[in-house]
Amino acid sequence: MEGQTDFTYPPRLRPGDRVVILSPSSKIDPYFLRGATGRLRSWGLEPILAPHAEGACGTYAGTIDERLADLQQAMDDPTVRAILCSRGGYGAVHLLERLDFTRFAQSPKWLVGFSDITALHAACQRAGFASLHAPMARHLTVEPDNDPALRALHDILFGTPHGDTRTGTAYACPAHRLNRRGKATGTLRGGNLSVFYGLRGTPWDFPPEGTLLFLEDVGERPHAVERMLYNLRLGGVLRRVSGIIVGQFTEYKETLSLGKPLLDALADVMDGCTCPVCFDFPVGHVTDNFPLVCGAQARLEVGRKETRLIFG
Repeated sequence: MEGQTDFTYPPRLRPGDRVVILSPSSKIDPYFLRGATGRLRSWGLEPILAPHAEGACGTYAGTIDERLADLQQAMDDPTVRAILCSRGGYGAVHLLERLDFTRFAQSPKWLVGFSDITALHAACQRAGFASLHAPMARHLTVEPDNDPALRALHDILFGTPHGDTRTGTAYACPAHRLNRRGKATGTLRGGNLSVFYGLRGTPWDFPPEGTLLFLEDVGERPHAVERMLYNLRLGGVLRRVSGIIVGQFTEYKETLSLGKPLLDALADVMDGCTCPVCFDFPVGHVTDNFPLVCGAQARLEVGRKETRLIFG
């Protein structure tokens, strides 16, 4: 994956295409599996539940072998056009060493998910394939048809430009007081901070050079988030990336344990970075969790009034 910029995009979906829903990490309430099935069917797709999608083994959705079997079977099946991970949680890291992309390379397909699924996105990128950091089963179940993140997910899967149709898929969000203005191009990489932090120094780590790094997290204490970001600073990553997109950090108690709000503390860690940095981007464990194509060539524009992210 080092320095790679020419990732293979899976083909766009068409009505009638088969989509497997599986659970590679934590177990999930079957209600959300039924909801995701209904939503995909409403898009004209043929959803299929993997054998262990509703499984349970402790907090996981099955044993390692069961979860691996579901994912590998979906990856290998040439009639499957996309794989929707039902939820994150924890457990995808168990599968990395045993995934085989040989047959997947003959029939690439979109892998969709976020949070703990960041580990599987890292595996896709290592193998040279783009994948989709995007909402999962719960979002597909509870949000309305006109939900902006769902509309964007639909459009990307079906190959329809979203946002500014002159440039491809484009998102915009208001400027944040902590932003560092500027423009940068690069390859979108990143996801859940604690997950890709756990892959640092492994073959599934990401190359900083030429990377537009996006990060988000949930339920992590502020000092833990700061510690992980310091790892990226001390390792030289923050000085070498092309741009930084700080998404949503949620479900933590803001006690000012760092002496200041979390985002202010993160901005301090990034002090000295020369690349553009935007804060409060709509990606993470929130309703406005806009899909990002991991491996896409993109342009980040951090301006006085708004931030724009454009990718094709």
